[in-house]
Amino acid sequence: MPAIIICLLLTSGYMLLMLAYRWGWARQKEFAVSPGYKPNTFISVIIPARNESSNIGACINAILAQKYPNTLFEIIVVDDHSTDGTADVVNEYAAGNVRCISLAEHIDVDKKIVAYKKAAIAAGIAQSKGALIVTTDADCVATDTWLLHIAAIYEKEKPLMIVAPVTYSSDKSIVQVFQLIDFMSMQGITAAAHYLKLGNMSNGANLAFSKKAFEEVSGYEGIDHLASGDDLLLMMKVNRSSPGRIAYLKSANAIVTTTPQPDWGSFLQQRIRWASKSGKYNDTRLTLILLLVYLFNFSFLVLIIAGIFNPLFFCVAGGMLVLKMIFEFLFVVPVSMFFHKQWALPYFFLLQPLHILYIALAGFLGFFGGYEWKGRKVK
Repeated sequence: MPAIIICLLLTSGYMLLMLAYRWGWARQKEFAVSPGYKPNTFISVIIPARNESSNIGACINAILAQKYPNTLFEIIVVDDHSTDGTADVVNEYAAGNVRCISLAEHIDVDKKIVAYKKAAIAAGIAQSKGALIVTTDADCVATDTWLLHIAAIYEKEKPLMIVAPVTYSSDKSIVQVFQLIDFMSMQGITAAAHYLKLGNMSNGANLAFSKKAFEEVSGYEGIDHLASGDDLLLMMKVNRSSPGRIAYLKSANAIVTTTPQPDWGSFLQQRIRWASKSGKYNDTRLTLILLLVYLFNFSFLVLIIAGIFNPLFFCVAGGMLVLKMIFEFLFVVPVSMFFHKQWALPYFFLLQPLHILYIALAGFLGFFGGYEWKGRKVK
């Protein structure tokens, strides 16, 4: 039957993709700082923040505790119209390399703003004095060797942009464990895809780029009509301008930890926001891979509905699910070891049906629908 043949082809393609990702992850070498290394790069850490008074303190404290000369970095928090005293928290710091600027004072009041985060980062960069820009989020906490490793790979390999790993904290509730496993897989794919040259991926919670490169591609110009994509869409501009100048920093010493969403509703809104930029890629490889992943997962829903009329389709769906779990598990195990999150693996199989449903739903709504984020509705 044509439907079954299509499902078998999708399954075969998906299995090969998972095997390729496992191989790419293993081949992506871990980066180590040379003994006795002394950095000489001034870094500007830009942190866009909107109503983050409960998180920004821990974020700044972790950066101030870096094993990096405090004369070689600055922290610029860009307050995005917060109403909870975020700016007050930042302004309490006596450190001379910490400052807060107001986004409201750096945007044209007559200009309609959609991409507030991009505007906040751009405002921070405009006020920065570093040759290397590092972005993170206000709810993130970095290791104390984070900046040291970013500077080391920047000075050694001379990339224009550096992608580095991010992980989630977890209270071990089902909603947070689900996000942890899903996000951990995406982080593994980011590293593997970089090695395999299957499309560049990134996360703004741990991203670095040269200020000169940002200016040479005119920053977010041309992508500032899209609310999301401050990381990936910028990366595509840089790669299009200077191919092959993006580095992946695979090091447990450069991991940034962020907080998952507290409930299923906010989690779905976040993933819809991420999915909303999928139709804006100019990378054919990445687009085809995302299409394969979506169609493979969506086919389960089609098979389940078809199974009501013909039980054979239930059998096909069951076989596909078993293969999906096996090949994904082969990939996620070494990734979980890198992030020291092996404790989450027993949940992997139990959460598979939910994973399929979320991929199908978030992908559809991301392409056709809108979402709400940080109290703002985006269509």
